[in-house]
Amino acid sequence: MSEHVRVEHVDYEHPDAVLLRAEQYAFGNALYADHPASANRSGSEGMDPASILHTVVAYLGDEPVGHVCLRRMDGPMDGELELKRMFVREGHRGAGIADALLADVEQAARETGAPRVVIHTGDRQVAALHFYERHGYTPIDVYWPYQDVSYSLCFEKPL
Repeated sequence: MSEHVRVEHVDYEHPDAVLLRAEQYAFGNALYADHPASANRSGSEGMDPASILHTVVAYLGDEPVGHVCLRRMDGPMDGELELKRMFVREGHRGAGIADALLADVEQAARETGAPRVVIHTGDRQVAALHFYERHGYTPIDVYWPYQDVSYSLCFEKPL
């Protein structure tokens, strides 16, 4: 990577954050389009913007190339912190952008005093599975609201 990655904290509704979340959602839709459980995907993908504690966009120059946010969950996982919408644009993957995003959002989680963070992904996201394992995430039971999405995999990392 010839340019330096710049990680910026932005508002959840920042246009670059909105754009990257839309790309991440489209990527997931395409990846799981032929999976029978994809019918349950939309119900598990919603996020209340009021639950978002931290949103980060990575830039190369002026180009937004990656995104992640941290949210406080509700329901059966009330109070838990979850990493959401971790995404790096194709063509920029493998260049350390995800590492920079993860380091930033984990630091934000630590600053809340939370004992751990959790993350949900899917079984077809092989690169993501290796990435989280490399960064110390370990498998846990599939948590709410993802139980009806059979390709779900969930992980935690103690802070």
